[in-house]
Amino acid sequence: MNDPVDVLIIGAGASGAAVAWSLADTRMRILCLEQGDWPQSSAYPSTGRDWESRQSEDYAISPNRRGAIADYPINDDNSPIKIANFNGVGGGTILYAGHFPRMHPSDFRVRSLDGVADDWPIDYRTLEPFYALNDRMMGVASLPGDPAYPPKEAVMPPLPLGRTGERLGRAMNELGWHWWPSDSAITSREYEGRAPCINLGHCGHGCAQGAKASTDITYWQEAIRNRVEIRTRCRVSRIETNEDRMATGAWYFDANGEEVFQPAEIVVMACNGIGTPRILLNSASERFPNGLANSSGQVGRNLMFHPYALVRGRFDEPLDGYRGSRVFMWSMEFYETDPARGFARGYCYQFTRGFGPVTAAVNGMADGLVPWGEGHHDAFRRLFDRQAGMVSICEDLPEEINTVTLDPVLKDGNGIPAPKITYRIGGNTQKMLDHSVARGTEILRAAGAQDIVTRSPLPYAGWHLLGTARMGTDPRTSVVNEWGRSHDVKNLFIVDGSVFVTSGGVNPTSTIQAIALYICDRIKSRIHDLFD
Repeated sequence: MNDPVDVLIIGAGASGAAVAWSLADTRMRILCLEQGDWPQSSAYPSTGRDWESRQSEDYAISPNRRGAIADYPINDDNSPIKIANFNGVGGGTILYAGHFPRMHPSDFRVRSLDGVADDWPIDYRTLEPFYALNDRMMGVASLPGDPAYPPKEAVMPPLPLGRTGERLGRAMNELGWHWWPSDSAITSREYEGRAPCINLGHCGHGCAQGAKASTDITYWQEAIRNRVEIRTRCRVSRIETNEDRMATGAWYFDANGEEVFQPAEIVVMACNGIGTPRILLNSASERFPNGLANSSGQVGRNLMFHPYALVRGRFDEPLDGYRGSRVFMWSMEFYETDPARGFARGYCYQFTRGFGPVTAAVNGMADGLVPWGEGHHDAFRRLFDRQAGMVSICEDLPEEINTVTLDPVLKDGNGIPAPKITYRIGGNTQKMLDHSVARGTEILRAAGAQDIVTRSPLPYAGWHLLGTARMGTDPRTSVVNEWGRSHDVKNLFIVDGSVFVTSGGVNPTSTIQAIALYICDRIKSRIHDLFD
């Protein structure tokens, strides 16, 4: 058995890193267990000419395709949207695009405003200082003054829009619809020892430049300097409890496959909306027969993904191709509820550049725009460097039928049951997807695009894993209270996307980290009566 620690963090991704940094100033002994390893930027696909091949193989977003030692299999056969995640120090921030919107004030009050789902027990104003702190820690490039949001300061100037942004921005102006340069967790100038973005266009499979803010190069560097320990290649299987219904630590398999117990006074779950319920459900015992912290029956329920639709078109002039940040501007024109549209809540657009040469060719053939044989090269030349468009990210309302459970057969390399996903797209979300495709097509036509192609929903877009251990004040309908502490286990905290009550219609990383920092602030302010 290992020596006891004061705080045990499980997971070294976006939220786990923020917690490690924030709690370090308490001088408690803090340990993080991470089932993956430290990423090596010298091995990222962008360092070689085979980058497009590797981004669908050893750096694929799907753990089932990647199949690395650090990964665990996921049964997502019963879902039209497949899971995307990354296991290692930095977690999903290694492969995300660095697109960094905040949720909107309305996202925390959807029951009061729109009569759907539930209100959060916290609001935008509660998280506002933690959003700002996180922007500084991650290094966010943005343009102040976006009318879609309350006022917020910029850490550094926005990333360039490029030819693509200029073309699409003009079309949005002609339509009279909102658009704005995106907030990006990507440096536009030198920042805290990180070099600025050089517009290489490889954001989604590891940034060797260090311009994109993955937490292995932001929070973790500061946390380790403050004597936080991180132990890699340690896969946690279950949380142990005592007769007082308190967590005593976690069992994990080390790099040699040996099962080891790590004692701790406080346990913090930071494993995302799939990994956290998986461990809680696998921690079932006589004291907690339905899974740890699950007296409400809500662990693993209300899984939310953010279904995506894609709209892309071909233009008559060269644009930026794949060079530049992947997402460079957004539109919140259709974000808030408008009853005339026939659905509650809404979506945002994320405007995107083109693909690399191989991806452009493969997708062009799949879309019928690039033929085999005669005319192949001419068609490819008309397409490559001339495509652009957007994806819509649609709010996914919580439904209890969308679940994470334990698969009765499938297991990982250490024999731990794999998560099983059961998910369907709700009727409200489907109307949202259809609306976004129609309006996106309208935008591209206004911009002069031809050969417009659409896909809805995107099948391999389960990046955002939310809602499976929801936050609330009522122990009968939620898993953690309004500051992240389990209702059932007083020294167990959850800080990842599991605690989301609703999903909003934007990428969640900024909000996940703001919530983690907020929970840490509550822990520190209540340290003397934390378990009362």
